[in-house]
Amino acid sequence: MNIIKKSMMRCSMEALVLIGHGSRLPYSKEVINKIAEKIRKRNIYPIVEVGMMEFNEPTIPQAIKKVIEKGAKKIIIVPVFLAHGNHTKRDIPKILGIYNGEEEDSHHHEHHHHHHHEEPLEIPEDVEIVYREPIGADDRLVDIIIDRALGN
Repeated sequence: MNIIKKSMMRCSMEALVLIGHGSRLPYSKEVINKIAEKIRKRNIYPIVEVGMMEFNEPTIPQAIKKVIEKGAKKIIIVPVFLAHGNHTKRDIPKILGIYNGEEEDSHHHEHHHHHHHEEPLEIPEDVEIVYREPIGADDRLVDIIIDRALGN
């Protein structure tokens, strides 16, 4: 009988993908890459990757393809955004192929249009995508904001 070593690490087929907005300036990608690196060091998810909504690579499809190539069978996606908006409710679900059209506000369209020239994502049937909520008004943010207000 094999002894199964218990560790903090989740199922070896699980991946975490952080989605950042992206920017023409480098800071957005730098911050999300640092967050991903800190999460990797905690050894909770065997695969941690970053995908950027716009302006930067890896794009969301590139990140998803990468974790599937690494053997992920369950992909947990966390949009690293404070609040829901058109990106989290419409654009990202469309890229992931899980958009159902429910959240679209047909009266209001953003003035900046994104052109995603990548072919639609091919998700193998044995791969599950779990799309989580953005950060939200989490109490843990309050301490950071107060720190910033105090000049820290």
